[in-house]
Amino acid sequence: MIAYILSTALAGLVILPFLLYLKNPYFIQDLKQAIVFLQIGSRLAKISRKKPFHSILDCFLDNVAKQPHKTFIVFGERRYTYSQADKESNKAARALSAHGRLKEGDTVALFLGNEPHFVLIWLALFKLGCKASLLNCNIRSKSLLHCFSGCEAKLLVAGADLQGAVEEVLPSLNQMGVCVFMLGDKHNVEGIESLSDKIQQASDQPLSPHLRANITLRSPALYIYTSGTTGLPKAAIINHERLWMASFLQSFAGVRSDDIIYVHLPLYHSSGFMMGLCGAIERGITVVIKPKFSASQFWNDCRKYNVTVIQYIGEIMRYLCNTPKMDTDREHKVRLAIGNGIRADTWVDFLKRFGDIHICECYGATESNVGFVNYIGKVGAIGKEHFLHKIGCPYDLIRYDTEKEEPVRDSRGFCVKVPRGETGLLVAKIGNRTPFSGYAKNKQQTEKKKLCDVFAKGDLYFNSGDLLNIDKEGFIFFQDRIGDTFRWKGENVATTEVADHLLMVDCIEEANVYGVKVPGHEGRIGMAALKLKKNTDFDSNAAYQHVKNYLPSYARPRFIRIQDTLEITGTFKQMKVTLANEGFNPATIGDLLFYLEDNKGYVPMTQQRFNSIAEGRIRL
Repeated sequence: MIAYILSTALAGLVILPFLLYLKNPYFIQDLKQAIVFLQIGSRLAKISRKKPFHSILDCFLDNVAKQPHKTFIVFGERRYTYSQADKESNKAARALSAHGRLKEGDTVALFLGNEPHFVLIWLALFKLGCKASLLNCNIRSKSLLHCFSGCEAKLLVAGADLQGAVEEVLPSLNQMGVCVFMLGDKHNVEGIESLSDKIQQASDQPLSPHLRANITLRSPALYIYTSGTTGLPKAAIINHERLWMASFLQSFAGVRSDDIIYVHLPLYHSSGFMMGLCGAIERGITVVIKPKFSASQFWNDCRKYNVTVIQYIGEIMRYLCNTPKMDTDREHKVRLAIGNGIRADTWVDFLKRFGDIHICECYGATESNVGFVNYIGKVGAIGKEHFLHKIGCPYDLIRYDTEKEEPVRDSRGFCVKVPRGETGLLVAKIGNRTPFSGYAKNKQQTEKKKLCDVFAKGDLYFNSGDLLNIDKEGFIFFQDRIGDTFRWKGENVATTEVADHLLMVDCIEEANVYGVKVPGHEGRIGMAALKLKKNTDFDSNAAYQHVKNYLPSYARPRFIRIQDTLEITGTFKQMKVTLANEGFNPATIGDLLFYLEDNKGYVPMTQQRFNSIAEGRIRL
């Protein structure tokens, strides 16, 4: 009898994995991810209990002690070991402390491109217990000054190549009491002090941890600015806990201690800095820093530096796929790509051309309290649901009215969850484990991102501003952003879906879809700014036939604008607001314009046609 029971139990154990696979073909990957969740949760718990507080800087110092001679930074032909970076940052910290009179809690603005000094000075600031405000090195004038008002920086450290931009706002900075230090050779401009010579003269001896003794897990660590696609940049407050959480992404993606990561994304943004640089420190690996992305140099760099992990964002993968095909396309050591924003068609093309690279698509915003990881590698998905993740970070998709631009609420005043397979607005509960720090000195914008009384009286949720869809297997798909989705003829139109279809037309290389207002009409009608492939003209007939065959009438772009380049932010997000405000008037737009005439296709947009539309003689 006992033998029978044992044999039956053994048979059950043999069959169990097969039954689990039938129910969930991703069981093994989900189990592995659960283990990673638990490991990271345990590590974060230890960090939170540790006295004194153990920051990402202390993680760097642990690496210095364990592997002093391992290469930390590669920049062109220059290399810094972990030990060298530690000593150089000690010198920078002493120079800034002595000449900038910095103390714990002060904020210093970094106005630098991707270079080793960005990393070294940031480490120096953390050693002094200071916060770093990471300024977009492409902003100028009004936007640049606006960023200072947001973070109350006491001091500015700028790159030598940005002297012109600094001089433009120098009188205002002086009035604000901001001390200005610049790298490079000595400067003779009144109001600007040289920093490089002061760093060279300083001691490289370690600094006392007492200088940062009051830093805690919830202390602000950084200010990272949103891209400002809809206005002036906002300074998202990043505390030390958030910095740790972002650095763990590489663990979720499967980065190993022997990997080499290629960081070409701007270090002033969360992807390059938090997930790329800080993630590399958490893993103790080598970082190859590139001043800026170059499609033509990308794979040569990967081969030269033995890169195994790459980052991407936005249209970067498409740029790589659009480069001329080479016999060496698969001759590289890259095994993992981490990022967000890759289209499904580009995903397939990239793998087909460049080989067996695991693409780990992620989702999250700089200030968000929720994020997802597509650890399975499902093409097109931005993440996959995991029960442990949802326990730790409660979130839901709720019904959203794009016309009223607000969530739909029931008779009791509560939001309505959407069923599986339907598109809804992502909201995440704000709580002790999932805080939302908001924006520095911008209470209005901070409150705008909060939703109250979502499912119960008094609850509070973060409004992601993103419309997502979760399928029956738990895969999460991005649909659109609030404001990008527009409503026409009583129907919601997702701009990303329309853009995906336009990109199937042979002559079109890039597409930016948005809604424009038309006098006398409710809602917004579709318009697309297009960049054409090299040495091609706009094939109006092919474009018309494609949108006619694949898109409903309300979703077809009624107006087409041909541009040499499509304007994007520093993090490769398309600019829509300016284009939408400019509309479709040929009198004010110098680009080629086309109009979708019923049953005729795309025809040149004339002033006469515009006047007829504006005056209501042509009904859309």
